[in-house]
Amino acid sequence: MRAILTIARLTVAETARRRILAVLLALTILSVALTTWGIERLVTLARAGGTTDLELAVGVSQVLILVAFMFSFVLAMTAAFLGAPAIAADLESGVAHAMLARPIRRADLIIGRWLGLVLVIAGYAAASGLLEIAAVRLVSGYTPPQPMLAVGFLTAQAVVLLTFAISLSTRLPAIAAGAICVVLFGLGWMAGVF
Repeated sequence: MRAILTIARLTVAETARRRILAVLLALTILSVALTTWGIERLVTLARAGGTTDLELAVGVSQVLILVAFMFSFVLAMTAAFLGAPAIAADLESGVAHAMLARPIRRADLIIGRWLGLVLVIAGYAAASGLLEIAAVRLVSGYTPPQPMLAVGFLTAQAVVLLTFAISLSTRLPAIAAGAICVVLFGLGWMAGVF
């Protein structure tokens, strides 16, 4: 268990060192700012046009659903491209062979990498989703029903895709694993729409 937690901690530190966390933070702030500005403009124009509060709530909820769909794709891409090289890059570079020569089990390496990346993805999904919902509430007064459940579903979706990407990365090169995950996510998304 100690090896798993150490590998998880090192994985989180590696994502911070590679500036992935900084990029995710910057993109989140930019996307939340732009969507908040857009919703604020829509709300202002709708109120000036005499739109009722019910119509306004329905309109804002539809825009928020669109933003959630966009965010689910961003989360899927993030999960796929963080998870795909997690093991494959270590195998290709020989780092895994050096680590596994010591008394570290293969399962500990995989579970540790998975746990570290789950912490990154879940933290990113929760923080971004709740920030977006809070910003929409601030400019429109609308809060979706059960926002924690919605953010939880988006987080779970990303964790499932991350798990799949890491599983593929144990057998395939990182690019192939990432591409398969993204294509299968897109196909699943389209199947859900139809």
